[in-house]
Amino acid sequence: CVCISPSGRSNMAVAQVNLEDFSVYSLLSDEELLHIVVERSLCDRHRPHDWAHTSSLLSPSSSSSSSAPPPAAAATQNNFKRGESSSRKKLCVFCLRELSPVTSMILNGDTDTLMDLVRRGSDSLMKPNNEGWIALHEAAYYGKQQLVSILIRAFPESVNRRSAKNQTALLLAAGRGNVSCVDFLLNHGANPNIANTDQETPLFIACESPNRDVVHLLLRSGAQVNRCSVQGVSALQEACRHGQLELCTMLLDAGADLETNNIYGITPFFTAAQHGEIHIMHLLYERGADINDSAGDGATPLFEACKNGHVSAVKMLLALKADANQSVKSGLLPLHVAVQNNHKQIVMMLIPVTSRVRIQLCGISPLHVAAEKNWDDIMELLIQSGFDVNAKLSAQHSMMYEDRRTTALYFSVYNGNLEASEMLLEAGADPNLDVFNPLLIAVRLGWLDMATLLLKYGADVNAQISTQPSSFPSAILLNMESLPVLKLLLVNGCDARPCFICPHGQNTHPAVTQPDEETQPGGDLLPLRCVQNLSSILFQFCEAVSSPSFCRVTGPIISTLLDHVGHVQLCARLLEVLENCSDLAQIKLKAAPPRPLMQYCRLKIRRLLGVHRLRLLHTLPLPAQLIRFLCHNLTGSLT
Repeated sequence: CVCISPSGRSNMAVAQVNLEDFSVYSLLSDEELLHIVVERSLCDRHRPHDWAHTSSLLSPSSSSSSSAPPPAAAATQNNFKRGESSSRKKLCVFCLRELSPVTSMILNGDTDTLMDLVRRGSDSLMKPNNEGWIALHEAAYYGKQQLVSILIRAFPESVNRRSAKNQTALLLAAGRGNVSCVDFLLNHGANPNIANTDQETPLFIACESPNRDVVHLLLRSGAQVNRCSVQGVSALQEACRHGQLELCTMLLDAGADLETNNIYGITPFFTAAQHGEIHIMHLLYERGADINDSAGDGATPLFEACKNGHVSAVKMLLALKADANQSVKSGLLPLHVAVQNNHKQIVMMLIPVTSRVRIQLCGISPLHVAAEKNWDDIMELLIQSGFDVNAKLSAQHSMMYEDRRTTALYFSVYNGNLEASEMLLEAGADPNLDVFNPLLIAVRLGWLDMATLLLKYGADVNAQISTQPSSFPSAILLNMESLPVLKLLLVNGCDARPCFICPHGQNTHPAVTQPDEETQPGGDLLPLRCVQNLSSILFQFCEAVSSPSFCRVTGPIISTLLDHVGHVQLCARLLEVLENCSDLAQIKLKAAPPRPLMQYCRLKIRRLLGVHRLRLLHTLPLPAQLIRFLCHNLTGSLT
């Protein structure tokens, strides 16, 4: 760290310099930091050996000599003024480094010393440092107009001298907004159209670090207004990006091209819309800009304004009849991206002007986006506006998901969003449209409330996985170790009888190849992947329940299943699995024929009602006790 004493002398304690913590400088301005640089230079002419080593570690670009390259500091402070997060750290590191005598002289504005060097013909003024900067570059960068004047008169041929990055003194002064230096350089032969290695001209730099006076001087001196950077960005685009209405007007009056686009196909109007600069958008529109001109990815100014939440810009574009039904190459419309970024006010503006037919052609509904992002307020707005709650993703969009989901309901169930799921179901969402039934997700993850909700609205309790069917309901396989979930499924009509149908019966079963731990039913994998792995191995219920993960709950599972079937026979494998269960005798007794007559009556009534009407049992004009019995809430006698 560096401590500055009241007298201005710095005391160094070099223990360990932490580049992640420069809080001691966090409240200082750029000028204050540079003042520390000067003090450091003046007060510590002789650097200790160990500090020199530390300094070289901090800045790999620094020279091993006592003269540190000023362009590193120049670039650092320039970045800091643009708001880059790492620049203050770099500038603080620069504060700790030794400055060359020439740099110190320029920072102090020491004209007498400079004149003395000029009279003596010192070659230090024209000797470039590691970055190719000479004294003129530094004087122009730091805005020392009097020093620039002395150097230009002494070395007139250096006016257009370029650094290693092709920077001229004019470009450096323009970037820093040093108006007097820019004016002097232009009046003494500086070329306003020499670009740096990124093809950025002084005019571009002046618009990037907005300065009206510098731009005026450059345009007056013949700066080419349509020169673009290596990224294809023009000065007009930079002025639009920074919201500089006056600069935009000056550039347009000087002949700036409205249709110039960068390597991404972005025009100045697009840039203005991207940043919500409505006044600039008005100016460009009045000068003839195309409000529907799209970028390389198909995005329009309206799309970008919607994405970034610029309400006023969207309102203006819609008033100018911008096309709300022009999609990007991925198929999304402005409405989709407004929903995606939770801009409800913009969504409200776009709904009336967005074609429902166009949405269908996109292959994805805004409801899908709202459901995936859990934007419940926007989902409610879309439902109230009449969007189809049963709209399906196109095959192209569905294939982007491993489970091949297609409905908005699936997204909400997958996210565990009970409120959104209920909202969709109440609006008429069908819980049985997806290849992988959403109920299976709720069952697999043990979400009892979600499973109850889905069953209430008619989810298929006996759903199979079409790609990998098993000999018994998939829902039982997914979470039979959770007895509350298992009972919920059975009460709502899940068919338990196939669990006891085994092709081997009392005969010896073939050996079971146990699945890997990660593919066992208790693994926390995606539902579809889990079931695909299991069903190819554990096809029969007796094989599934033989898994080591069920050893402690096998008895209660089989006992619960027996409560919902008539006469069945336990196969040899089930008896083998139950061999070590404490309730083996009770389970054998429950399975032994004949089953109670009341059990057969209950099963017969429930079968006649059908699965989809079981949830209406409580509405029948029957005694409450009988209804509880039919719902398996009463296990004893009805009398």
